[in-house]
Amino acid sequence: MNLCRAAFVLTAAGALSACAGGPKVPDWSINAVGHVERFTEAHLKGDARVAAREFELARAETARTGQPVLVARVELNRCAAQVASLDFGPCAGFEPLRADAGAAEVAYARYLAGEASAQDAAVLPAQHRAIAAGGADVAGIADPFARLVAAGVLLRQARATPDAVAQAVDTASRQGWRRPLLAWLGVQARLAEERGDAMEAARIRRRMDLVQPLKDARDQAGSAAASAMPGFSKR
Repeated sequence: MNLCRAAFVLTAAGALSACAGGPKVPDWSINAVGHVERFTEAHLKGDARVAAREFELARAETARTGQPVLVARVELNRCAAQVASLDFGPCAGFEPLRADAGAAEVAYARYLAGEASAQDAAVLPAQHRAIAAGGADVAGIADPFARLVAAGVLLRQARATPDAVAQAVDTASRQGWRRPLLAWLGVQARLAEERGDAMEAARIRRRMDLVQPLKDARDQAGSAAASAMPGFSKR
């Protein structure tokens, strides 16, 4: 396992554990990193059963340290995965931890909610700073998960451009992440319908059927797209 990469996925707003060199990494940290990495992958693939189990294990590993910041990071990672998949519900698991979280964690929570300020941008992970500061280009974000999160934040703020939506679709498709792919394809289909392009909308919905043949799953993705689109940037 690439511990440095996994630690990034876990913490979102900071490093959880040492990478190469230094003292031995504690077992709880290695375990938590693995569980969060597996949670994130399972959630994005649409495997709810595995995702739920891995999340609970990750939270338990960090909770036994008694450090609210670490548990907050696990909760924030779950909320980031939801934003990437256009699930814009409140980050409920983080709220009881907010008072004891650090400035970086609080800033990341505000970012996921689409409420980050210019001051928050300075303490966010580097790949999210431009979006938090008012930018709208996700193409330059190298990490696929971070790119989807950024695109989700833009859509939540009604600032997502057609190019950002296309970037999100392509990213989810390349990674084989079914949950966000269905959600973002639903956005594309809705946009095609709004501009009167019935043929394009039908093509996109056929692609959604290919990703998930079950009609109720496609309808759920369409509902998510509708609820995620209070507005849209045509730039």
